[in-house]
Amino acid sequence: MKIQQLSTQNQDFWQALDALLAWESVSDDAVFGTVNEIIKNVRSRGDAAVLEYTNRFDRMQVKAMHELEIAPERLQAALDNLPAAQRVALQQAAERIRRYAERQKLESWSYTEADGTLLGQQVTALDRVGLYVPGGKAAYPSSVLMNAIPAKVAGVPELIMVVPTPAGEVNELVLAAAATAGVDRVFAIGGAQAVAALAYGTETIPQVDKIVGPGNIYVATAKRMVFGAVGIDMIAGPSEILVVCDGQTNPDWIAMDLFSQAEHDEDAQAILVSPDANFIQAVQASIDKLVTSMPRQTIIQTSLTARGALIHVKDLAEAAKVANYIAPEHLELSVAEPEALLKSIRHAGAIFMGRYTAEALGDYCAGPNHVLPTSRTARFSSPLGVYDFQKRSSLINCSSQAASDLGKIASVLARGEGLIAHANSAEYRIQN
Repeated sequence: MKIQQLSTQNQDFWQALDALLAWESVSDDAVFGTVNEIIKNVRSRGDAAVLEYTNRFDRMQVKAMHELEIAPERLQAALDNLPAAQRVALQQAAERIRRYAERQKLESWSYTEADGTLLGQQVTALDRVGLYVPGGKAAYPSSVLMNAIPAKVAGVPELIMVVPTPAGEVNELVLAAAATAGVDRVFAIGGAQAVAALAYGTETIPQVDKIVGPGNIYVATAKRMVFGAVGIDMIAGPSEILVVCDGQTNPDWIAMDLFSQAEHDEDAQAILVSPDANFIQAVQASIDKLVTSMPRQTIIQTSLTARGALIHVKDLAEAAKVANYIAPEHLELSVAEPEALLKSIRHAGAIFMGRYTAEALGDYCAGPNHVLPTSRTARFSSPLGVYDFQKRSSLINCSSQAASDLGKIASVLARGEGLIAHANSAEYRIQN
């Protein structure tokens, strides 16, 4: 398998890197039109539209919405009936995610100035959140934990999960994860119709304040279109990994780390950056040796040949420069002194430090969230966290003296803007 090899010594390196990173996430006209029609129908017809689309797209024969709600007892039964090893692993992962999330929780604060004015910030949780979970064979219980647990730690009173069950196929691990994470209600619906139902509400499905969770192009398009009526977490692109290695890690480990993201789908991106040219060739050899044993070999090969790269740099300082430009979703610093190199890293969704920290640990159980910015958006955005399920209100409580003093300032500025009612409102409180 031939993977593109780049070198910072080549004059066209940065142009070649831009071409490698380019990925178009915009829906085509057909997808946009389909999603737009679905959203309009769900808004106008509610449950009836959701039922029609669920029966059509998920090959179901449901006659009433109550048939699509999965009872809490069913979720608990899924958890209770899991094989012991799966149940323990799920609960251990949930506990680690919860402990990490607890440290992210924002608290209200205030202070009082010398004139008696109180200023501060009140932090409150969102009232209701919708969690979209892919269904059928492509189900990811880890995503349930990563999206639901921070919401519950934030104090969200009601978490509504939607998960399609194509042809009635239910993923027991997903239901068990919902029970573990404390999801309140679960509906067996998916697609753009589920997003629309959460965004605008139906007779059965309550309207939420924010929608989180991954989905296909129709789900992503729907989330983009309902943003504003509700909040969303992000519009995620294909999975990414960038490994920076000094050449001293086992090349088989690095090859498998690249596979771990390439196996997600054909558009996933896996890149190695190293100052050791011989090591790059060793990793190429490991890739060729190991890929034939992978169940998802075809997907991995397509991903690596279309969007993967092995990049040679002159030193680790230049590796950090390349990494910051790429701003990857996942960044492995597989070097002797990762703490030292970390000081040069500014843009990455999650950073895995040292030779033993495989990115896969972060996907499941390390603790930090695996919902991360992709497509270079780590330059300006952050992992999903408790703070995404909290909002902040400013607090201002003026003493009479402060109202007078601030009123004089506000009056001048308001009159400068030509907003006389603003000025008068402030001036009424000025003490002569």
